[in-house]
Amino acid sequence: MSATTALVNGRVMGEHGPRDGLAVLLRDERILAVCPADDPRVAAAQRHDLGGRLLLPGFIDVQVNGGGGLLFNDAPTVETLRGIAAAHRKYGTTGLLPTLITDTPTVMANALDAVDAAIERGVPGILGIHLEGPFLAGARKGIHDSALFRPLGEDDLALICKPRLGVVMLTLAPECVSTDTIRRLSEAGVVVVAGHTGADYATTRAALDAGVRGFTHLYNAMTPLTSREPGVVGAALEDADSWCGLIVDGHHVHPASLRVAIAAKARGKSVLVTDAMPPVGSDRPDYVLNGQTIVMKDGICQSDDGVLAGSALDMATGVRNLVQLVGLPLAEASRMASAYPADWIGLGATHGRIAAGQRADLVLLDDALTVQGSWIGGAFAA
Repeated sequence: MSATTALVNGRVMGEHGPRDGLAVLLRDERILAVCPADDPRVAAAQRHDLGGRLLLPGFIDVQVNGGGGLLFNDAPTVETLRGIAAAHRKYGTTGLLPTLITDTPTVMANALDAVDAAIERGVPGILGIHLEGPFLAGARKGIHDSALFRPLGEDDLALICKPRLGVVMLTLAPECVSTDTIRRLSEAGVVVVAGHTGADYATTRAALDAGVRGFTHLYNAMTPLTSREPGVVGAALEDADSWCGLIVDGHHVHPASLRVAIAAKARGKSVLVTDAMPPVGSDRPDYVLNGQTIVMKDGICQSDDGVLAGSALDMATGVRNLVQLVGLPLAEASRMASAYPADWIGLGATHGRIAAGQRADLVLLDDALTVQGSWIGGAFAA
């Protein structure tokens, strides 16, 4: 039988906040039990003293374009994925969807295959892939290269719907893809989300009914909520079943707008995302995207003409911002970074919570909410 590790002397995040006097027992890649510290199994286990620090579920980021100086689009390979995941692990991300920004059909196919290969080889943290485009609206292109936008054809459907080893999330513009196609994607298990879209409320509502399960970086690159046309934002906030990704970096969305969205959505449907780019975990502030040099300055990644190009946000900073800028309790900020994204991508039964049977993906924080270490599948790294 494999050895059991007992994580002791920590404040374990529970439903209502951190709790003292508990131990978390790990065996192999799973959480064996959460029990009182004086449980006999604790005495028999290998002990890991947490020094009174906070133990949270590991963060899950469903939108990660790059990190550690690497951009997924530049080289969609296993080694790129390994480097991006390692860079984000330093900030508590124990699971992520590497995100491919709009690119050619060949690059998209290579990216899908690279993620499968990374999962097969056990690269820590890779849960699947997020394809952000190319089936998007030119009017809301953001930093994407609209010359690469195209209709979603049968070849694309076959490629995207092919059985994969991990999650496949696809951002599309509902006005550019038929409801029948959205339904086919959803029925094949693809997590379909709306983004980079100029759709009106009615079109967005029809897409939700057809299988859209969420919204990519709410407020950004979509039609706003107004008095007579609710737009994509209005449809997103009204809908009780879909999830909304929120970039909580203080630049993409005003804190007041974040509070409005979180208050409007049903509990469990607001998710922290980073939309991270290569500067995260790197000393180099610049990178090239679609032939444009993007520079990170004062925490903002943007092109020469002022277009936001992803972010320099990491998940730990996002959690701190949810607490300090938005005013959420730490327990809810933690769920927005772990349980809720796990639910969104269909992994809630195995990821995102500290409970028996869950995968042992955990993050250790000090009182300043700075990462002190993490476990992925029970393996610790400081």
